[in-house]
Amino acid sequence: MEPPPQGQPSTTIPTTFVPTSWPDLANPPQNRPIGGPANNRQAIILAPVPKSEKVPTITPPFHFVTPTKKITSPDDIRKFHDSQTCKNFLGFIVALSESIRGHKISDPCHESPTVTKLVSIIQNLLLWVDQIPPVQQSSRYGNISYRTWHERLTENVESLMLQFLPDHLKPSTVEIIPYFTDSFGNSSRIDFGTGHETNFAAWLYCLARMGIIKEEDYPAVVGRVFVKYMDLMRKLQLVYCLEPAGTHGVWGLDDHHFLPFIFGSSQLIDHKHMKPKSIHNDDILENFWSEYMYVSCIKFIKMAKKGPFAEHSPLLNDISGVPNWNKGIILYGDKW
Repeated sequence: MEPPPQGQPSTTIPTTFVPTSWPDLANPPQNRPIGGPANNRQAIILAPVPKSEKVPTITPPFHFVTPTKKITSPDDIRKFHDSQTCKNFLGFIVALSESIRGHKISDPCHESPTVTKLVSIIQNLLLWVDQIPPVQQSSRYGNISYRTWHERLTENVESLMLQFLPDHLKPSTVEIIPYFTDSFGNSSRIDFGTGHETNFAAWLYCLARMGIIKEEDYPAVVGRVFVKYMDLMRKLQLVYCLEPAGTHGVWGLDDHHFLPFIFGSSQLIDHKHMKPKSIHNDDILENFWSEYMYVSCIKFIKMAKKGPFAEHSPLLNDISGVPNWNKGIILYGDKW
């Protein structure tokens, strides 16, 4: 199997974690930088859209290996972008995105025992946050209690994986555990970013390669498993004040996340009333954040950051000027 390189149980309707109080997670720049993609709406409209692909499942004999870092230079990045693995991985993300197109989070969908188990595992990780409260410390960012939470994850991760792996695939733990443990941030730096989120996507991709996740599971993988993952990550970010990892600042969609914008914009394609510009309507944000991931992300950003939206989130502001959601924002996949 060749996955992309690193960088109480519930199947009821999940909603994105929204706290009652918000820390000052970031201060926006006083001036918008010159020379960046300030007005790229036309580029957004004209950009090609990647295509979904079926995930090729592995067949015995299996040969599972511990993932190692393969990308160490710009040339390695180009090679990966040109590889079949990258094409198939991105096609998997597009297929997940298409599976949720036009659907609210609360819409019913097929929920297999595997999906139920994956949701249960992430729910347990959420409960651990309540059991490991943040300590009082002078530093504003990076509460050291996160390391205790992450240590518990590392100690228990194999037993978590064995809850859903069939006997013949149990040896795969050597390969999938590193992706899973790296999905929730770095315990040394106490930070989290899109690279960690990519590891979660890579873990899901590995499960799809092994046939544990099937195509009929995709809507639930997004609407149940990934939404529950977002619940957990928002809570980890807020409780332990995780710093952004490798953020692109104002030239990124978000300091921590990328995938919920892809999945969330797909949810909104062909929506009769909600347009890209609707993110500037606070009533819409308040009434629909629990149903649409994109709206939830915008609500989180607006409550967490100070200053004009166009200054601290210029790319999202530019996207709000696009006339409709017909492409979603999957076109940013090559910038991931």
